[in-house]
Amino acid sequence: MAASPLNLRSHNHTRSNSLPSTSHPFVTEFDEHLCRLKALESSSSISHKLSGLQDIHDCAEKFLLLPLNQQALKQECGDTWINQLLDGSSRLLDVCGIIKDALLQTKECTHELRSIRSRRRGVDTSFMSEVSKYLTCRKDVKKAINKASKLRDSKSTDKTHETPAIVKMLKELDAVTSAVFESLFSFIASSNLKSKSSTWSLVSK
Repeated sequence: MAASPLNLRSHNHTRSNSLPSTSHPFVTEFDEHLCRLKALESSSSISHKLSGLQDIHDCAEKFLLLPLNQQALKQECGDTWINQLLDGSSRLLDVCGIIKDALLQTKECTHELRSIRSRRRGVDTSFMSEVSKYLTCRKDVKKAINKASKLRDSKSTDKTHETPAIVKMLKELDAVTSAVFESLFSFIASSNLKSKSSTWSLVSK
């Protein structure tokens, strides 16, 4: 019976962090994406990090869809591991939803503020009302970021010593995804501070 790519990685992983040339191409590709994401400095653009995150998730998806890995999931991973992985995926989806809603809300408020500013003459009541809505929106975004951070940090504790190779791989994916989300939170928070400064500058004109 042919060994699955998971088993190849498991046997070789104890000797080296890098996989040998005999490993499955998807495993090698995954590790390359993982190393690149971990190597990115904090100064790297958020778009670059998100692009890298998409690449590694695409690679992981192709890897998991391999028939041998589907079989390995059934044989090597019990309900406990599967539930942990599903909980992690569900948590990340919740975080994505919160971020998406927060950014859409900010976009709408910003659009309304710019629209009124382009039509206004002087500081009228409607403009000040939109400024107030915008600042309230930014506070809501900050709350959303805090909520997303708490969800991201609420990881289940692994009390077992033997972890299947595929679970280790997916936990690495979860960790690097969380790291990129942390960068995204910082980016949004930074944009929040700049937006407040810009808004009050507009009001004072």
